[in-house]
Amino acid sequence: MPLHDPVHAFVPYPDVPVPRAATGPLAELSFGVKDLYDVAGYPTGGGNPLVLAMSGIKTGTAPAVQKLLDAGARFVGKTVTDELAFSMNGNNAHFGAPINGAAPQRITGGSSSGSASAVSAGLCDFALGSDTGGSVRAPANHCGLYGIRPTHGRILLEGVLDLAPSLDTCGWFARDALTFAQVGEVLLGEDSAPLPSRVRLLQPTDVWALAVPAAAEALQPALARVSAVLDSELQPTAAALESFETMYWNFRYIQSREAWLTDGPLIERFAPPLGPGVAERFAWSQAVNDAQVATARAFRGRFRAHLAALLGTDGVLVMPTMPDIAPLRSESEAALEDYRNRAIQMLCMAGLSGFPQISLPLATREGAPLGLSLLGPAGSDRSLLALAQRLDA
Repeated sequence: MPLHDPVHAFVPYPDVPVPRAATGPLAELSFGVKDLYDVAGYPTGGGNPLVLAMSGIKTGTAPAVQKLLDAGARFVGKTVTDELAFSMNGNNAHFGAPINGAAPQRITGGSSSGSASAVSAGLCDFALGSDTGGSVRAPANHCGLYGIRPTHGRILLEGVLDLAPSLDTCGWFARDALTFAQVGEVLLGEDSAPLPSRVRLLQPTDVWALAVPAAAEALQPALARVSAVLDSELQPTAAALESFETMYWNFRYIQSREAWLTDGPLIERFAPPLGPGVAERFAWSQAVNDAQVATARAFRGRFRAHLAALLGTDGVLVMPTMPDIAPLRSESEAALEDYRNRAIQMLCMAGLSGFPQISLPLATREGAPLGLSLLGPAGSDRSLLALAQRLDA
């Protein structure tokens, strides 16, 4: 970890040399890694003291991390994750709350809290996170960063602690669009479904209605900029299938069942003390039944087909990343849970479909960052990064 970590972004592990290529496309860049990814010479703690105690020192490095090292990037440390990656607030009851470098009085967002904190505070050039229900996109919104949830399955998650495998993805943060895209060139390979040079911009009015009015208003100049730079008129549309409440519950049933299958055996055997919010989510997860999961998986298939038909091969949804700017750190746990549940209604579209979504730091409100998202068809990740570069230029 860096000698100077004023934002508490890094887990204070003893420094171990991590070899990298002497040259490569990322040779000038430094990066942090969320403490879900194995890095040889380090434990993998998952934000939980028991998992850390059981980890041992890893002898292998996760392929996603190794690709970055092979491209010349310099590893600077492992970043704090929310406990077992099952939160969106950025406050770990055991390891603390990394500080939002863009708005210190507001939460960083989780569960990739340390990674977003490190990049927003300038402690590294980019950082790996993971996104299951919004754990890259939410902190990107809150911390004024570029962030991506890639097409599900596009980046190998071997050597990474699971939460909900059919939803888990490897994402990353950067402060600028060029670095953001350079990392994508290394991790993503070529698009299987590249977007054409001119895209159809779709404005999902039902998603926009989930944002607080002041946030939607603050995003209007960014929305106009996207339309002008990409030379495409915004077409109003509806994106939800049935209702956002239906989508929210089906997403939660799938995530919760898989989270319990992943971490339930550990929780039942050792009864580790879990932090507020996390404990309640795992208790709720244990109670999800087979019928709910079967219904949810069938719904996911229908929604994926619905969104694929809406986007076609050239459609991109343009929408708020989150309902609002980051909540204040002083908010109650109940208020933070309310915000999280509202956010999941917006964020679950990419999770249920498996399609890529990037968050762009294009607006502010009350001096705090606010993100605008682009969501494209499966396999269009690199094309979305290229759109981000066009908008940045």
